[in-house]
Amino acid sequence: MCFETKGLPPKREVEHKIQLLPDSPFLNIWMYRQSIIEASEVKKQLQHQLEQGVIRLSTSPCGSPIIIVLKKDGNWEICIDYRVLNKITLKNRYPLPRINDFLDQLKQAKYFSKMELKSRYHQV
Repeated sequence: MCFETKGLPPKREVEHKIQLLPDSPFLNIWMYRQSIIEASEVKKQLQHQLEQGVIRLSTSPCGSPIIIVLKKDGNWEICIDYRVLNKITLKNRYPLPRINDFLDQLKQAKYFSKMELKSRYHQV
């Protein structure tokens, strides 16, 4: 299923950032080798996404290599290799709430507004 994205998401009250482990070096990994066809496809897709406003130029001191793969339907897809960045990323270790606890809280509720259901759909 393919859908057309329109720009970056709006600014949120809380902007999330990737936190790196203390004293970890900034990583800039070599790019993977690409054929001329692959390199031109990467440039075309990146230019298209920049024009749409889906991506923006990076200000990050880190870099991750990309690879482009041919899908079964004949289209190209860009994949970013974040394995090295993941190794130096500070992990958030917050336990997820249990679904049973949420359902127990709703046991006494009888009426729900459409707005409540719409805003809580992705939280359950």
